[in-house]
Amino acid sequence: MGKDVIIACDFDSAEKTFAFLDKFTGRKPFVKIGMELYYAEGPSIVREIKRRGHKIFLDLKLHDIPNTVKKSMAVLSRLDVDMTNLHAAGTTRMMEAAIEGLTREDGTRPLLIAVTQLTSTDEESMRRDLLIEKPIADVVMHYAENAKIAGLDGVVCSPLEAGKVHERCGEKFMTVTPGVRFADGDVGDQKRVMTPAQAKEIGSDYIVVGRPITAAEDPVAAYERCVREFVD
Repeated sequence: MGKDVIIACDFDSAEKTFAFLDKFTGRKPFVKIGMELYYAEGPSIVREIKRRGHKIFLDLKLHDIPNTVKKSMAVLSRLDVDMTNLHAAGTTRMMEAAIEGLTREDGTRPLLIAVTQLTSTDEESMRRDLLIEKPIADVVMHYAENAKIAGLDGVVCSPLEAGKVHERCGEKFMTVTPGVRFADGDVGDQKRVMTPAQAKEIGSDYIVVGRPITAAEDPVAAYERCVREFVD
């Protein structure tokens, strides 16, 4: 499995997104389209970015009853994205239904990964707000194991948890890790963070990087720095 850097295109319009992507005249980065951009522009933004030659992680974090998720995944599968996701908290049954919906008639499908706990969630807030008393590490591992049982390809997790996920679920079970910042950067609202080099060392397969690239004075140089630290 090759490692890669995914840029979080957290913009609120197609205009801003393409102004950003137009800076990349060489290598076409793998990009993440999240709720903000997808809700602003709809499926057309996915099709256009795909047409431009980018791989796409469609980050909509589905969480609903199994039948609704199954039908929604069937729609998303037709957009020809490379990866999409859902919340592991939706239960194993929901994740199994998602796989059914995502799989096309020819047997192909995008990669499907599950969110364990958001990187903005720490143990204190998990206990206070969600009434989950187990240690966050145990919860993440349990959700990851459920995702594997359901047939998913991997999980979204903190880079702090990537190595343990591989130990528990196998090296081929993907870890996609947000919460990555440069050593000299601002951690923002993320609670569980790591540098690209540290994420590589601990076993992350993909890192998702947003503001350290999108808000950089030279986004292309920031992206290339990420690639050097994490992939090369």
